[in-house]
Amino acid sequence: MSTLTRARTWLRSHPLVADATLATAVLACMLAGSFAEPNGRHGGTMWGTRAPDALGLTLMLLAAATLVLRRRHPLGVLAATGALSVVEFVTGDPRAPVAMSAVVALYTVAAATDRPTTWRVGLLTMTVLTAFAMLAGPLPWYAQENLGIFAWTGMAAAAGDAVRSRRAFVHAIRERAERAERTREEEARRRVAEERLRIARDLHDVVAHHIALVNVQAGVAAHVMDKRPDQAKEALAHVREASRSALNELRATVGLLRQSGDPEAPTEPAPGLHRLEELVGTFRSAGLPVEVARTDQGTALPAAVDLAAYRVIQEALTNVRKHAGQEAKAEVSVVRVGPNVEITVLDNGPGDDAPARLEENGGHGLLGMRERVTALGGTCSAGPRYGGGFRVHAILPVKSRAGATASTTATASAKATASTTATASTTEAAKGNPV
Repeated sequence: MSTLTRARTWLRSHPLVADATLATAVLACMLAGSFAEPNGRHGGTMWGTRAPDALGLTLMLLAAATLVLRRRHPLGVLAATGALSVVEFVTGDPRAPVAMSAVVALYTVAAATDRPTTWRVGLLTMTVLTAFAMLAGPLPWYAQENLGIFAWTGMAAAAGDAVRSRRAFVHAIRERAERAERTREEEARRRVAEERLRIARDLHDVVAHHIALVNVQAGVAAHVMDKRPDQAKEALAHVREASRSALNELRATVGLLRQSGDPEAPTEPAPGLHRLEELVGTFRSAGLPVEVARTDQGTALPAAVDLAAYRVIQEALTNVRKHAGQEAKAEVSVVRVGPNVEITVLDNGPGDDAPARLEENGGHGLLGMRERVTALGGTCSAGPRYGGGFRVHAILPVKSRAGATASTTATASAKATASTTATASTTEAAKGNPV
């Protein structure tokens, strides 16, 4: 930092010292001007031919001292310096340039107030000082010194107004830049929160589905281990397959959080309805009969809609396997109706299992389904069926503004924050805690 910059910073932090310095400089200029004779030989200015009298010197000292308070009381200082200038006009002979202090005070008023105040006060000051100088002063009314008072006060008002306008403009630009910075930070935080929620939903869907299957198959293996070892081996094979699938999907989900230069980026596409038969097969192997009816074959869905449809079916079938009982059956239908795709999952479980499903999954599974569907502009409903069982129904619009951008909302900061969330969720799942 240069010496000049340090001096400016120090003066800004000590305004009274700055005003005292300015008052001293104005006093020096007034004293120097009081020794000049404007109508010297050959029409020029001649120095040293006159000296200020005691009254003029007193008026100059009072006017300069008043300028020390110009920032605190700009209008009061202007009134005081104007009154001292009027006194000098009436009594001063030879003249002393006391009006110089009024010019500085008028500049301060224009720089510290608004434009209407500057116009009113400036015109009043210019009129009063010029009128007293012309009518009550010792010089002829047409003397150039009188016209100079009018010109200097007008320039002071214009300069102060220009400085005030520039300060307001710079302040507006700085405020706009700060507001834009806050908006960018808020947008980044919003994207981080959205990405963390999306990753949490994906992890819940993956872990809950596969852990439910592992739990069922492990129970079967423990039940038939002694009497039917072959069936126990088959159940353990299903456990191994389900755990392998869970690890693969977890690896793919966490792999989405990698940076562009990280090695071994996942190449497997996100799951969708093209893997519906594979998904249903895992439930059938776990002992849940599932019937599938589809009328959307050959329909290309956006990636976000395809993934949401797959996750809704996955979560609904997982809930059937967990809550509907051993004898339950499930029906899955995927129907294209106009611009929408309707997903329906029905089961024939006992009617008393519906409150348990709503209570247990209202904060996780069902809520995650609704959030997915709502983010794409669709609707999702879940509840008990008349006569027993449970029904999950989702309507997904094929063309969705949210779906067009859902897969591209992750930013670099979102990746870093969401990576922590994904790691923590994976650790909790590995410990056996519910997701």
